[in-house]
Amino acid sequence: MLNIRFSKLSKKFVERVPIKHRRQIVEKSVSLKNNPLPSDSRAMKGFPGYFRVDIGEYRIIYTISESKINIELIGKRNDDEVYRKFKRLM
Repeated sequence: MLNIRFSKLSKKFVERVPIKHRRQIVEKSVSLKNNPLPSDSRAMKGFPGYFRVDIGEYRIIYTISESKINIELIGKRNDDEVYRKFKRLM
């Protein structure tokens, strides 16, 4: 079973969202431990090794290594905010 590591930005984002959304995000992140590539995940074009998965109105961007899942970024998916932040980080 893989471990999950949240980046600093991901932790801050999760702390700011309402409790209901926080619970959904954490549940989806934990489910990635058992199945790192669920049917609703997609590889990100132009960024090899990065995957995205949707949970409600949020998107989780993550990578998979041999022993852990790195949650790199979490953000709103409706206005492409998460992609703008991700491109700035890269």
